[in-house]
Amino acid sequence: MRFLKSAALLAVLTIAAPGVAQNTPPAPLPSVTLPPELDRVLRDYERGWRAGDEAGLAALFVDDGFILQNGRPPVRGREGIQQAYAESEGPLRLRALGFAADDSVGYIIGTYGYGEGDAEMGKFVLALRRAPGGPWMIAADIDNASQMPRRPPAAERPPVQR
Repeated sequence: MRFLKSAALLAVLTIAAPGVAQNTPPAPLPSVTLPPELDRVLRDYERGWRAGDEAGLAALFVDDGFILQNGRPPVRGREGIQQAYAESEGPLRLRALGFAADDSVGYIIGTYGYGEGDAEMGKFVLALRRAPGGPWMIAADIDNASQMPRRPPAAERPPVQR
């Protein structure tokens, strides 16, 4: 009987052990090398952001492009994009994790951070379009932070309506 209890405890610990490891952050996904015409989109975006050039950033988008930022309403069109990026500047770093491109549509999936080092603050997807023979343009820039927002303490949450 004692053997069965020990075996059962060992089985529970073995099954539970993988759950404990999930509390440690996963290793970063490897970067991918983009074809030059797609890499240009990321590097032009970084340059525009670093310079605080909201007009230059908006020019990277198709006329009816979107930005879908974390915690903000969607913005559509170059004029709105330029306004949304009016306060944007700093040492932005973009890193590609995956991509695909066909004749006139493509995408880049990646991470972003600011400054030097390995800290990545969030993730993005750039949906891309191009006219035949033209450069790749951003149709939609979708980003979100890597950390979940903290839930306010119960005392600060509105009551649940039932």
